[in-house]
Amino acid sequence: MSCTTILVGKKASHDGSTMIARNDDGFFDEKKLIVVEPKQQPRKYKSVIGHLEIELPDNPLRYTACPSINQANGIWAACGINAANVAMTATETITSNPRVLGADPYVVYQKAEKRGQKDIPGGLGEEDLVTLVLPYIHTAREGVVRLGSLLEQYGTYEANGIAFSDRDEIWWLETIGGHHWMARRVKDDEYVLMPNQLGIDHFDFKDAFGKQKEYMCSADLKEFVKKHHLNRNQDDKFNPRLAFGSASDQDHVYNTPRAWYIARHFNPRTCRWDGPDADYTPESNDIPWSFVPEHKITPEDVKYILSSYYQGTKYNPYTKAEYPEKGIYRPIGISRTGVMAILQIRGYMPEALQGIEWICFGANPFNTVLPVYTNVDKMPKYLSDVSLDVSTENFYWGSRLLGALADPNYGTSIQFIERYQNAVPAKGRALVNEYDRRFMETQDPALLREANEKLAAMAKKETTETLNKVLLDASKNMRCGYSRADN
Repeated sequence: MSCTTILVGKKASHDGSTMIARNDDGFFDEKKLIVVEPKQQPRKYKSVIGHLEIELPDNPLRYTACPSINQANGIWAACGINAANVAMTATETITSNPRVLGADPYVVYQKAEKRGQKDIPGGLGEEDLVTLVLPYIHTAREGVVRLGSLLEQYGTYEANGIAFSDRDEIWWLETIGGHHWMARRVKDDEYVLMPNQLGIDHFDFKDAFGKQKEYMCSADLKEFVKKHHLNRNQDDKFNPRLAFGSASDQDHVYNTPRAWYIARHFNPRTCRWDGPDADYTPESNDIPWSFVPEHKITPEDVKYILSSYYQGTKYNPYTKAEYPEKGIYRPIGISRTGVMAILQIRGYMPEALQGIEWICFGANPFNTVLPVYTNVDKMPKYLSDVSLDVSTENFYWGSRLLGALADPNYGTSIQFIERYQNAVPAKGRALVNEYDRRFMETQDPALLREANEKLAAMAKKETTETLNKVLLDASKNMRCGYSRADN
């Protein structure tokens, strides 16, 4: 599934929190935000795509999830924060190459060809991972270990990148072929940009097979690389992107431009991004995996960059100028996004208040982001009561409607959208500040659910008011409009 991921270390964020965020760019996949209680977690899991059955432990934690409404192809829980304040987002679909897949093919479901034969289950995939991992981990590092062991045991039928975070650490795991994997810790003072490509550009085998401070991997990865001649470096260093990833023509219009724009936004003076002497262009294969940002990053910054479509450049599909390059690159904020969540762990707060999930649905250029507390037993209906039928009674469909109405009327509707995008997080922050204070005075856990209800009510009011304005604007621009002055 095409997505874009941003990871922000605690010293790179404005308040010392860790943040992991991802656009879940399914094909207009209807989503909701729910809480899964331990009694609701299955003890035997069966995947839909892989037809794989797995016994699960008896001690799951409560966790939030953003499952698909239509589960014909599985749960696709997407992202969440559990009761131990560990966050997970899965997955960023990444790339590989024939050398890797020839050495370690994907584990694909095989239906029996003859009567009496048994089907052969496939491996794990995006539909499964949050459900199988997030309820059972107490640190980000534990997330890597659990997922890594599952991949080695069952394999996978696709290439994916997965992020884990807790109050102190962020880890990024990438699958390699059918059974192999590697993981790298995000440095505290850096952010990571991931646009649908295998991204890790340096790996330290000595650490991975030693203290594992910054790196981990599957048990035989070093031998796997050597046996199949995968190391393409001219020196003794090892670049996983060269060994395991891709650098195709398709990458240059679909993936690398997104990395270029994100880094250009957060590090405008670190490198030259434009012109004939640019250090990196939208089609560069070697844009670094991580940077130290030139300023501390906020959740609002993450929302903006995950909503972007090359504003300020000749690639902007909405610009009035007729550049030949207009719209040639895949935007970060794309029409088909189902959900985007910024999973923030505020390590400086009491445990009950650490997890904040900034949630939005639909096309990010036209939606807004709402913070909610995750240490609750239930989410408001405005976020969780979603069906396949269009409705203005929930955040998902309200956001989808805004995008569909505003896009063809960009020039006249964007003013209403921008005001909406500022109003909801501003009022959301005010409510979070209020309830942080009230909770620390009373230690009453019921306050967090009350806060979420107020946050949802505020978001509904702001969304409805903006829909009213954008609908009227769109109605004025209808092609069948006519007045006597038109003849």
